[in-house]
Amino acid sequence: MAELPTKFHPDARLEALAAHDRYAEKSSVLGEAFETELSKAIEAISANPEMWASYLFGTQRYLMRRFPFVVVYRRRSESIEIIAVAHGHQKPGYWNKRS
Repeated sequence: MAELPTKFHPDARLEALAAHDRYAEKSSVLGEAFETELSKAIEAISANPEMWASYLFGTQRYLMRRFPFVVVYRRRSESIEIIAVAHGHQKPGYWNKRS
């Protein structure tokens, strides 16, 4: 199966950038590690979107291993839409209004 193209909701992109920046402020190595893990998550989701658990409001989620973040996504007919890059302590479903 070919990988599906991935599109970020603008707010999800901002969340990812903010998380990267927070880690990079602590250490450039941590910032790079976050970026690498997020890239691997997106690659894995794109390659096999049905592999991860169903979540809220018709979405699925990928739990990052090293960092306390969840990548929330929806499968569209021809693409994957990343809805949120949510910290594990955020209220589940806060991103529900994103379309």
